[in-house]
Amino acid sequence: MFRGLLSFSSMTMVSRVLGLVRDMSINMAFGANAATDAFWVAFRIPNFMRRLFAEGSFSTAFVPVFTEVKEKRPHEDLKGLMSRVSGTLGSVLLIITALGIIFAPQVASLFDSGAAAEAGKYELTVDLLRLTFPFLLFVSLTALSGGALNSFHRFGVPALTPVILNLCMIAGALWLSPRLHTPILAMGWAVLAAGLLQLLFQLPALRQLDLLTLPRWGWKDPDVRRIMRLMVPTLFGSSVAQINLLLDTLIAAHLIDGSQSWLSQADRFLELPLGVFGVALGTVILPSLSRHHVATDRSGFSMALDWGLRTTLLIAVPAMFALMLLAEPLVATLFQHGAFTAFDTHMATLSISALSFGLPAFALVKVVLPAFYARQDTRTPVRAGVASLVANMVFNLLFLALLFSWWASPEIKQLPVMEALVKVPGLHMALGMASATASYINLALLWRWLGKAGVYERQPGWGRHWVRLGLSCAVMIVVLLLGRWLWPDWSTTTWWTRVWHLGMLVAAGGGAYVATLFATGFRMRDLRGV
Repeated sequence: MFRGLLSFSSMTMVSRVLGLVRDMSINMAFGANAATDAFWVAFRIPNFMRRLFAEGSFSTAFVPVFTEVKEKRPHEDLKGLMSRVSGTLGSVLLIITALGIIFAPQVASLFDSGAAAEAGKYELTVDLLRLTFPFLLFVSLTALSGGALNSFHRFGVPALTPVILNLCMIAGALWLSPRLHTPILAMGWAVLAAGLLQLLFQLPALRQLDLLTLPRWGWKDPDVRRIMRLMVPTLFGSSVAQINLLLDTLIAAHLIDGSQSWLSQADRFLELPLGVFGVALGTVILPSLSRHHVATDRSGFSMALDWGLRTTLLIAVPAMFALMLLAEPLVATLFQHGAFTAFDTHMATLSISALSFGLPAFALVKVVLPAFYARQDTRTPVRAGVASLVANMVFNLLFLALLFSWWASPEIKQLPVMEALVKVPGLHMALGMASATASYINLALLWRWLGKAGVYERQPGWGRHWVRLGLSCAVMIVVLLLGRWLWPDWSTTTWWTRVWHLGMLVAAGGGAYVATLFATGFRMRDLRGV
């Protein structure tokens, strides 16, 4: 599993770096205007459905069933399952894609109601949507093949696949767009080509495993029906997360201008440890947990989950403290130039500090959830997700009221509520605080129900693990605080000064953490897992 984690994480890191280059290329080629807005709306719709269906509910329902057939039945049955699932999923998505292309004008109006008021933007959104919608079909079939490869512990190819999308979009922005009459359409063609190339990229690996078969309809097949039944609750669970994000977005829309941007920047900083390690650990551990569950190997199940929990804590806890202490240096170094002011840096620092408090819970949930999905229990995570959603809404209002009462002047407090909210900077911090707190409630409920299921036994050595982790984080915090005391000013210094100061802080803090870990007895063999 550790080799799988290294493979998946390294490929994901490559994808994240290229994603940054992609955004820089798009901004350089098109800037921020109505045409760019039209593309992002057209791309967001199939991308949102991809996260909801392909990477969310489908993968978590498919891998456990696929692993069970792999472990208990002949290889021909496994090939038959791949054939029937790909045929059924492909047929359904083909219909959805066709409807999306036919009714693109209506879909564009639904998701971007303001586009119709701008001359040319609405028609451009429709044209782009008809190019990007087939991406849903291709990327869902790619998720199917990726799930099969992960079940055979082939993590590198699925993790590297998203790089193709970034490369195609970079080529579309820099090479194809100058050659088209309407340059932004190059991005639509880039997304369409990326969807097809991503699927083709994984086919040779499937062929090596003798899993490359012709798709056929299999709606009445018992295994296909079981996957569909498992998908329903996970689909709802994915919807809960999207509803949560939507509610935060709606609340932020009533706060001071810039709140949406400051919150999105906080998300970007959390995406690195969560994507490279949290999601990677969850992806790597699911096939192993499924295999141990099928073999009724409770000891192996517990050891695999225990390894995932310890590895997550080794990464997520120091990342939480580091983000809290280095939020201002990070934002000032990466973003404070041009129209991005010192005030923006301060506001973004507030949201990063608040949201990073929940980083350990966000990451641990990614590891605990596979313990339910591996046992084909998709209902319990939904219950925890709904409770977390309700808690997040309550905490949003509670923290918003508390911050408003502390920071608003007596004159502002006399104004109507909606008018007063837009005059108090920093209230967006409440949304980050609420999300972080709700994530711990989600984790606590999952942990409680996992204990009731009786499938996990804590392995020896946790006391020693906590002591090492606590001492190492304490030393790192002291080093970072000394660095912040030595270099307190991050807004008025030159950019190059910020860069080398930040580099020194990261190197010193990270070095202190790792050195203390090894000084207290930690060894690389502790990460080998089972």
